[in-house]
Amino acid sequence: MGHGQHNGSAVTGRIRKKLIQAQLEALPAPRSFAVLCPLCERPIPPSQQDAHHLVPKSHGGAHTVVLHRICHRQIHALFTEAELARLYATVEALKQHEAVARFIRWVQTKPDAFFEKSRKSQRLRSRH
Repeated sequence: MGHGQHNGSAVTGRIRKKLIQAQLEALPAPRSFAVLCPLCERPIPPSQQDAHHLVPKSHGGAHTVVLHRICHRQIHALFTEAELARLYATVEALKQHEAVARFIRWVQTKPDAFFEKSRKSQRLRSRH
């Protein structure tokens, strides 16, 4: 076997390996390994994962849940830390609020990695 033939097959093997790797990376990630947002129930890409204190740290909370960054920001755009501590210290309680339910219905139509800035509610903006 000549030296040139050996290099040719090695290059072909590397190219084939890269093609196979590219095909594997193009496959959708298995949902069983994905972190699901407990609020909107969509898979959260690693770049969009935020830890949310169910009871804010300022009110003694320590337990966190992982949410989409957009879901996390929306919660803080709607509620004060005191409201979160007193009334919305569970995912279930958050989901019961009409503004959160409306947001969830809207964000569920977006891709898993979707993000845009959340605006504070008029009620929270007027408190400052």
